[in-house]
Amino acid sequence: MVARPRALHDVTTVKTLFERGRPNSARLYDALLGGKDNYAADRAAMEFISSAAPHVRPAALANRCFMEWVVRRLVADGVTQFIDIGAGYPAGRNVHEIAQRARPGCRVVYADNDPVVVLHGQALLTTGDSRVIEADLRDPASIIENAELRRFLDLDRPVALLLLFVLDFVPDDDRPAAIVEQLMRPLAPGSHLAVSHFVADPDGALARVMDEAGVPVHPRSRAEIHAMAGGLDVHLAGPLHPRRASADGLDIGKWRYGLLARKP
Repeated sequence: MVARPRALHDVTTVKTLFERGRPNSARLYDALLGGKDNYAADRAAMEFISSAAPHVRPAALANRCFMEWVVRRLVADGVTQFIDIGAGYPAGRNVHEIAQRARPGCRVVYADNDPVVVLHGQALLTTGDSRVIEADLRDPASIIENAELRRFLDLDRPVALLLLFVLDFVPDDDRPAAIVEQLMRPLAPGSHLAVSHFVADPDGALARVMDEAGVPVHPRSRAEIHAMAGGLDVHLAGPLHPRRASADGLDIGKWRYGLLARKP
């Protein structure tokens, strides 16, 4: 059984439910993907970003393509357990749908720090092979030591940790590479890490645009992104592209970078 959503009178949930006047990273991502789980503030932010930084929306689509490819590849390689952190609102083909279509019985835990996203996911996920937990990436223990996650997944067997379009929102002061290390440490040998991340531009224009839109991000160099896989065997790393070339001829790959690594 999927855990029941917490009561809507919970103070934190009610506060979040009515924060409609400012954009939110999960809702903005949903808007970038063409979803419906967003408000006017998120759509306004998307329009501003699309005008000032037209590569961002195709980069979100490229991230989605990368997620689908990673899940299919790992299932083909025998991985049947996934932790997807900061996945946001369900949109199109989700991790559990892709994995379970390829191999019934795959188990997926989604973790998000937005209580509305969690409630939404818990209401939609009705199968016994997926869970949604409320936890904050900046507190890795709240994820990897979560009691429901520990009951649901077998951490003595390989797990795929998906950090896609989420580490971008973690500032340097929160030490993103250390967060990844803490999350990977309890996972069994043969576990995998998938990361996608905005690449820093020389003049910092992307960070300024996103900050002005009300959704700050922290683009990083390729070396900094690779450092997040410290101690792991990187099997694949490179620029990400949407399946279809951008109509504007944008080089999306120079803005979005992904890697797939394995724990020895």
